[in-house]
Amino acid sequence: MATTTGIGAKPETKTTAGPRRIAGLSQIARNYDLILCDVWGVVHNGRAAWPMTTDALARFRAGGGIVILITNAPRQRRSVLRQLSILGVPEEAFDGIVTSGDVTRDLIRRAPRKLFHLGPARDGNLFEDIDCERVGEELADAVVCSGLFDDQTETPADYGPILARFAARNLVMICANPDIVVEMGDRLVWCAGALARDYAALGGRTEIAGKPYRPIYEAAIAFAETLRGAKIEGNRILAIGDGVPTDIAGAREFGIDAVYVAAGIHAAEYGDADDPDESRLAEFLARENASPAYWLPRLAW
Repeated sequence: MATTTGIGAKPETKTTAGPRRIAGLSQIARNYDLILCDVWGVVHNGRAAWPMTTDALARFRAGGGIVILITNAPRQRRSVLRQLSILGVPEEAFDGIVTSGDVTRDLIRRAPRKLFHLGPARDGNLFEDIDCERVGEELADAVVCSGLFDDQTETPADYGPILARFAARNLVMICANPDIVVEMGDRLVWCAGALARDYAALGGRTEIAGKPYRPIYEAAIAFAETLRGAKIEGNRILAIGDGVPTDIAGAREFGIDAVYVAAGIHAAEYGDADDPDESRLAEFLARENASPAYWLPRLAW
């Protein structure tokens, strides 16, 4: 059981009247043993880490809890760990990390051998030590999508023709990053999830293992239980994220509580990121059929 002895925080209980605004993680920390925390949009914005967030996670760990970072990054965890270090995320803020790239590699192992990689070269370690052959579009028996070739200048609309060709051949698309967009500093950039969405709209088949789908949650919880040396009950697990169709929907489908970080990718829906219009935020969550247990603008202790 996670403890927070000495912090002086009284745990709050959930209600059924919709998500409760909390001032910080300290108000609910005693209710949970494990946090599954999103990375982009919560811990950092692609340019720098948020110290108040990493402090909150470190304090949760200091009280006996486990923090597993769970990200839709389409790369193996070691690449993300390097990035976290560069962005200033301290090691004290987390116990481990599970990426969409990690769980997607299991899908790649089961895929046809000849694969077309739709995405930037930096995601090439998805295929490392897997018996497959990366080929041109015309020779491929399946597609692995990790993003746009150039997410700084292109949009999903640029990919209509190639997606139509894939669909005409009934190629399955393995999507390594279910996110539609992520924060990059003060702007949003398109991700692989946008291409998978458009491909499905064309009738194309997709396979996805990252959030909101079960494999990444199962992998993260197994990792945490190995660290703890004991089973962690679902009612003692808390997900934290800023993406409604990924973080919040995934927690709901997996049956665990969630904290919604409002100052993330959806902030424009309800005004000032750090002081959102609460009625507009409630309308947005209702419209999206989102049901987090709690919300706050940015994760803090």
